[in-house]
Amino acid sequence: MEPFEQELRERGIHRVAGLDEVGRGALFGPVLAGAVILDPARPIEGLNDSKKLSRAQRDTAFSAIDAQALDWSVGLASAPEIDRINILKATHLAMRRALAALRVTPEHLLVDALVVEEVDYAQTAIIRGDARCESIAAASIMAKCARDALMEGYGRTVRGYGLARNMGYGTEQHRSAILRMGFSDLHRKTFRVQGSLPF
Repeated sequence: MEPFEQELRERGIHRVAGLDEVGRGALFGPVLAGAVILDPARPIEGLNDSKKLSRAQRDTAFSAIDAQALDWSVGLASAPEIDRINILKATHLAMRRALAALRVTPEHLLVDALVVEEVDYAQTAIIRGDARCESIAAASIMAKCARDALMEGYGRTVRGYGLARNMGYGTEQHRSAILRMGFSDLHRKTFRVQGSLPF
């Protein structure tokens, strides 16, 4: 990881929030954003892009972040909101909701690849930030764990799409189920099934 937070602290900026999203490319369900303000006095080992960690590693990191971070939150934008305003704007909305849920006010944002729209915070967009910046990696872990838990819950109530396995992403089995059964109320109807019918 690169010392983005340390460089800000050397400039007198101490409350640094990392932000990242999960679920942007899924066919089903909300996009979630995580926001994490790490405590430099309580470092957390093993932070990395959530996609590079196993389920067990993510769960361990989730518990450590929950116990040791100064603050963290998640925000989401629903599938109907995604359909209404588009996925990029919905991602910004989820990030603003995550920021609004923080109890500790950040002084600076470190964001994976984006500049968050309609916020007053100073911010820095970092390409591949979830693999380069501890705060963003922590945010990606919290958002991923929260979204996976949501998808597993939906998998028990919205049956036939394999949501507990595919987490709402467009696997071959998921796309086949949509073509066979149609889409549920929680599918993103402005997305397309690759190589097939629009919905």
